[in-house]
Amino acid sequence: MMRLPAFRYRAAKTAEEAAAILAGEGPAARVVAGGTDLFPNLKRRHQRATTVVGLRAARGLRGLRDGNGSGTTIGAMTTLSEIADSGPLRARYGGFVQAVRSISTPILRNMGTIGGNLCLDTRCTYYNQDEEWRESISYCLKEAGQVCWVAPGSARCWAVSSSDAAPALCALGASVRLVSRAGERVIPVAELFRDDGIDYLTKRPDEVLTEVRLPAPADGVRSTYWKLRRRGSIDFPVLGVAAVLGLDAHGTVTRASIWLSGVGSAPTEARAAAEHLVGKAPTAEVVAEAARLARDPATPLDNTDFTLQWRKLMVERWVEGALRELAGLPLTGPIGG
Repeated sequence: MMRLPAFRYRAAKTAEEAAAILAGEGPAARVVAGGTDLFPNLKRRHQRATTVVGLRAARGLRGLRDGNGSGTTIGAMTTLSEIADSGPLRARYGGFVQAVRSISTPILRNMGTIGGNLCLDTRCTYYNQDEEWRESISYCLKEAGQVCWVAPGSARCWAVSSSDAAPALCALGASVRLVSRAGERVIPVAELFRDDGIDYLTKRPDEVLTEVRLPAPADGVRSTYWKLRRRGSIDFPVLGVAAVLGLDAHGTVTRASIWLSGVGSAPTEARAAAEHLVGKAPTAEVVAEAARLARDPATPLDNTDFTLQWRKLMVERWVEGALRELAGLPLTGPIGG
C-alpha cells in the first residue's frame, strides 16, 4: 500500500491567507485543491512537501458567475463535475465542457477542480512509475536524475502537458487570476504555461490561482474538443485537439484557433493552421490543408502511450475531424485521405 509522507496540513480560509502561508513556507509548501493529482504524486514520492495548504474551505473560490454579457467567471475550486453538468456553460463554451467531460472518471471529476487541472503536473513514461522502478534507472532529469531518458542528449526535460482543460481554454482566449501577498495579476491561460517539463508553470510558488475568466461568446463562434487515448475514459490524452471556428453570415471563417495537448511540455498552438482558415470558406480542401499544417508545431516524443510516429500522424487526422465538425462537413469516410 502506498502511504502519504508526513506533512503539516494548513486549511486556508481565503486565497490571500493561502498566499501568505506559501510565501512564509517557501518552495517546500504545496497547494491542494481536489487532491486527485497531488496526493498520488506524494504517495509515489514524485513530489515532496513539508506543508500542504488546503483550499477546500477558502471562501469565494467556487462557483460560476455570469458577467451579464461580459463573459463567465469560474472559481478555481469549482469541481470538474459542476462544469461538465452546467447547461449554460455547455451552450456557450461547448468545446471547453467537452474537454472537461473527457477527464478521468465521474468519481474523480467529483473531486478534481478546474484550477487543479490547469496546474496538472507534466507526465512521462520514465517519471510516472513507482519509486523502485525510477530508482532502477537512476531516476530521470525531472526527479533527482541527470538524464532525460526520452532524449538523453538533451539538457531539458520533455515531460508532456496532459491537461484537457488547458488547450480548450487557450483556444477560447480565457484568462486566469493569480493572487499573492504582493497583489494580484490576470494573465491569458496561454501565458500560464512554460515549455519545460520541470518548470512548466509561469505561476510563482507563492501565487494561488483563484479563478478562470471566459470571454463572452461571439455570434457564429463554435468550439469542440477531440481527445485521443487508448481507453474511452480514465486515460490522459496522448493528443487533445481544441478548435474554435467563427463564421460570418456568408459562411466565411472570421476567427479560428487550434490548440493541442499531449504533444509538448505545454499546450501547443497550431497558429499557421488557424491562419490558413481565416478569410476562406471551410471547404473540405481548406480544412484538410489546415490539418496538415497543424502537424508542424506538434512534437510528440517517446514519453507516453503509442508510438510517436503514429501520434504525429493522428494530429492531422484529429484536427481535420474537429474542423469538419465545426464546419458542418460530413465525418463519414476516411479522414486525412
